[in-house]
Amino acid sequence: MTAESPELPLAAAFPDADREQWQHLVEGVLRKSGAAPATGAAAEDALATDLQDGIRIRPLYTAENGTAPLGHPGFPPFVRGGRAEGTTVGGWDVRQRQVQSDPRRANEAVLADLENGSTSVWLAVGDGGVPVSGLAEALRGVYLDLAPIALDAGADFTPAAEELLRLYTESGVPLGEAVGSLGADPLGLLARTGDDSKLRVQLEAAARLAGRCTAEAPGIRALAVDALPYHEAGGSPAEELGASLATGVAYLRQLTQAGLGVDDACRQLEFRYSATADQFLTIAKLRAARRLWARVAEVSGAAPEAAAQRQHAVTSSVMMARRDPWVNMLRTTVAALSAGVGGADAVTVLPFDAALGLSDAFARRIARNTQSVLLEESHLSKVIDPAGGSWYVERLTDELARAGWAFFQEIEGAGGQAAALRSGLIRERLARTWERRSAELAHRREPITGVSEFPHLAEAPVVREPAPAPVGGGGGGLPRVRRDDAYERLRARSDAHLEAGGERPKVFLAALGPVAVHTARAAFAGNLYQAGGIETVQETVDAQSVAEAFARSGAGIACLCSSDAVYGEQAAAVAAALKAAGARQVHLAGKPGERREEFVTAGVGSFVHVGCDAVEVLSSALDVMEVA
Repeated sequence: MTAESPELPLAAAFPDADREQWQHLVEGVLRKSGAAPATGAAAEDALATDLQDGIRIRPLYTAENGTAPLGHPGFPPFVRGGRAEGTTVGGWDVRQRQVQSDPRRANEAVLADLENGSTSVWLAVGDGGVPVSGLAEALRGVYLDLAPIALDAGADFTPAAEELLRLYTESGVPLGEAVGSLGADPLGLLARTGDDSKLRVQLEAAARLAGRCTAEAPGIRALAVDALPYHEAGGSPAEELGASLATGVAYLRQLTQAGLGVDDACRQLEFRYSATADQFLTIAKLRAARRLWARVAEVSGAAPEAAAQRQHAVTSSVMMARRDPWVNMLRTTVAALSAGVGGADAVTVLPFDAALGLSDAFARRIARNTQSVLLEESHLSKVIDPAGGSWYVERLTDELARAGWAFFQEIEGAGGQAAALRSGLIRERLARTWERRSAELAHRREPITGVSEFPHLAEAPVVREPAPAPVGGGGGGLPRVRRDDAYERLRARSDAHLEAGGERPKVFLAALGPVAVHTARAAFAGNLYQAGGIETVQETVDAQSVAEAFARSGAGIACLCSSDAVYGEQAAAVAAALKAAGARQVHLAGKPGERREEFVTAGVGSFVHVGCDAVEVLSSALDVMEVA
């Protein structure tokens, strides 16, 4: 830069790049990778990724992709946040969940949380938590004027709410200054249990609570619109959005019919969504949820200041693994970050051992500190809508909003949320979604670190005290699923084999040729088999030495590992030798290509490769090695 041109930007020395140039570079990469030749837009399309809800993620987004109007933070359509100041003043609400059934132990955990970073309490009451009669003991020593209380009381929401309101009065906290949530959610309870015998009574009771809160305790929201039952039954992000909108609309109808104004009815609702380790989907989902609810509130006649959705984000239980649970710390960190960036008002981080039973003090501390680091050290709350303006995030927000609105319209067309739950429409829709996702998990196209990828068989299991049984999860209600379900069943079979026979089932990896040739596929195969709890024994062999090596390994099955070229020279002979030596199954790591029939004739019964049905392969292998 010179005195004559002080304004000259550095970029002026470089020519502008256009999309066609970028696509040309992609063509070259595809050629080198061995992928099918493609040019122009087809080359770009080859790098696209399909998500749930018919959403296709492009590899490149520019201003050409276009976005819906964003608005401003604190103003409709609230995509950028429900409050003009966002969370910049005090951060979001760090809301930790307590599921203890013993009021004394629950109190110890609540106080520890509040003294060490939590800013509110989410307390399970009734079935799955402390009894209503123990609520006072569970909250003993809690400054109710400082720490908001959110209840999750299931069918006991009325007595639990009455008890909490009594505690506010008894402790000297004016109801007009109290802040919290009573958690009444009759439709969420219907989704969990399938029991609609008391739905009408419960809806009327929830409306009475809302009326009382509006008149006496405007800082307390009476109803929760909980989308977790739909997420935990395997639903997609758009299905979670659509079901929450339909539930919210049903509650608006109930509250306004009971005499509340639309603005007051909107202020009585708190929406609860899952936050997953897919950070961009979580960010976009929370932004889309605010946009959609703003539209519902607008057409319902609500004033703009009443249309902002109050959001509580909870890290997903579906993503939590039971094996190698330490990895859950990483998943919940990404999920919490995503919830904060997405603009959630309150965030709950499930402890890493939550899938195993009652969390211990260490796990609860890590959950709290995860949020403390994001808030206090990373200063994540100091920026309003940090993802806003990203062409990718804005496009994803728009596409999710449209897909969620379409499912909402489908539910409304079927008679509303209650009717759609009764008829099985929602159950069937979520089941189809989970079936498709289960196939992705089985083929390891959606990897689970520590479970379907990079498992650690020698790690001692983490054992926790059993937690109270959650409400629903079977019978007539929506199921509860986990990503690791299929692999957990495989690992349980391996555990049973270990207990019955003193060792885990084993596979012999017959490495053919030099180390540089067989290492890649041997590593792939080892990772695959260990996902099913099958130990690997590897040795470099040929047709003459393989029988003795296989007998020495103590394995029940074998897998050939090498390059395609070496397979052409040795695979058939080695496979035949393994079958003759007593191998119950012989697998080959890689795709068979033109020599498939030759290999099958020699005894190869299965081909394991990237994209194969890992669950089917592992289940079949365990079938032949089961201890009688």
